[in-house]
Amino acid sequence: MSIPFPPMKRPLVAILRGVKPDEALGIVSALLEADMTAIEIPLNSPEPFRSIEIAAKRAPADVLIGAGTVLTPGDVDRLHDVGGRLVVSPNVDVDVLARARHHAMITMPGVFSPTEALLAARAGASSLKFFPASVLGASGISAIRAVLPPDVTLAAVGGVSDQNFAEYVKVGIRAFGLGSSLYKPGMTAADVAIRAKVTIEAYDRAVQSAS
Repeated sequence: MSIPFPPMKRPLVAILRGVKPDEALGIVSALLEADMTAIEIPLNSPEPFRSIEIAAKRAPADVLIGAGTVLTPGDVDRLHDVGGRLVVSPNVDVDVLARARHHAMITMPGVFSPTEALLAARAGASSLKFFPASVLGASGISAIRAVLPPDVTLAAVGGVSDQNFAEYVKVGIRAFGLGSSLYKPGMTAADVAIRAKVTIEAYDRAVQSAS
């Protein structure tokens, strides 16, 4: 049985690839103050578990903090140990998904094809990360969605930003992972706060227009 993706006003995942532990508190605080609801720190960042622990301690209970590029059950265990609750992977690994379910964690495996998407859904994924979304496009994700269980949350990740939310929202995609459009290594907390504000305003406009 899958752990459902929690309801959120804005299901936006901020991806902090490359963030360092000594930057994490300031940048995470800026995202939280901007009203971001989920933060992912990929495991190919410097000392990622330290940064995740800092983020998890800073964030309120209703904000999802987790890791990206999670490839092994051992990664899931370490993430759980430091307080992370969101497991994001570039692939569908049933052992990773099973370990995350054991810890009652939210999962978001990466998929591209109907075969991968159906496998992930059958394995109990909380949500599906269509990546790279820029290659599939909104129409491609929409076409695949027709064969998926209606209760699985779909997220578009890769090439999605405040510039093109609208085309995805029009076909019913509401969850997004935001990487370089929101954060790049070297950016300050002030830089991230500005990008987060622009991102949230663009998302709200896109959703309102589609309503």
